[in-house]
Amino acid sequence: MASFINSDQDDQILIQRDSFARILTLNRPRQLNALSYEMMSRLCQLFHAYEDDANVKLVILKGKGRAFCAGGDVVVVARHLFEGNWRFGARQGKRVYTLGYLIAKNTTPQVSFLNGIVMGGGAGVSIHGRFRVATENSVFALPETALGLFPDLGASYFLSRLPGFFGEYLGLTGARLDGPEMLACGLATHFVPSAKLASLEEALVASTNISSSDLVDNISAIINEYSQQPAVKEKSVCHRIDVIDKCFSKSTVEEILSSLEKELATTGIHDRDHWLSSSIASLKKASPISLKITLRSIREGRMQGVGECLVREQRMVCHVVRGEISKDFGEGCRAILLDKDKNPKWEPSKLEHITDEMVDRYFSKLDSDDEELEELKLPERSNLYGSAIAKL
Repeated sequence: MASFINSDQDDQILIQRDSFARILTLNRPRQLNALSYEMMSRLCQLFHAYEDDANVKLVILKGKGRAFCAGGDVVVVARHLFEGNWRFGARQGKRVYTLGYLIAKNTTPQVSFLNGIVMGGGAGVSIHGRFRVATENSVFALPETALGLFPDLGASYFLSRLPGFFGEYLGLTGARLDGPEMLACGLATHFVPSAKLASLEEALVASTNISSSDLVDNISAIINEYSQQPAVKEKSVCHRIDVIDKCFSKSTVEEILSSLEKELATTGIHDRDHWLSSSIASLKKASPISLKITLRSIREGRMQGVGECLVREQRMVCHVVRGEISKDFGEGCRAILLDKDKNPKWEPSKLEHITDEMVDRYFSKLDSDDEELEELKLPERSNLYGSAIAKL
């Protein structure tokens, strides 16, 4: 019989114990299940405990309402920032990157039901897990460059491992994908209609009662029974991988933008190629410094393990929230989340005004006696399976 354990964080995470499974429900539906600092801390505690608990054979992670998870609670970080407390963002970054590492290295299989909005940090707490189940309600996006930020929580790791240069396309433009597109590019491992999720969950829980050394294979087989291979819509960008690779493989953001504009001029404006004009508009609207550091972050991610990516991203976010190089993060939060005038004034305002030295500073190691600016120290993990995204 299933039992419920109340979270000690105002029920922001509902914990259900059912046989050898633990079902975690992100429970901030009004905030689209955006991760608060308390939720991150609680999830870290839980994943730590489950790793060493022989009575936990499966973790199911899902969201209440119309979102799986819309990312970290950036509004709270922004409010602290405007009060002069940039350290809150640094602390939150350290906590969420540790969480991402625990998920990536956890030997306990994790199944995430991506039934709804999956954005920013919501991708980080699911994509690193072994099984990611998309539905017809799934909406994926990494909109950080429009906020003066960059895709993080290990995004430089999993984006760099998507087919070709599709990761650069997603990370730079913030483009949205639906469930079938998530499956097609490898962000999701399965597609299950939302009406079948309850039955799938029941079957998964029941499977943990069976003694088996091949639990992961059994879980995969059960999800396969409920899965479909949905058709990708005709106008999907997944059909334009050749053009995406041609444009987003360029060395610089300026070259990527120029290549897209040439492609649009050659192709002409057709409904099929609306993604071209949309991508150009997104790049021109985003923070120039964010675009620069995002591209470099993804490119470095190709050569790094998940832990290395998370340590580097934590350095980057500390530099971002301190605002010593650029204050674009604060300005993006003001324009998009607080004042909502949607008219950020980026500084520097143009790509050509950003020097290599400025970009280098975002990647520089944190050298300070300040505890909150110390390099991220990741916990030891046995790493039986490793990060599932590496198997794409």
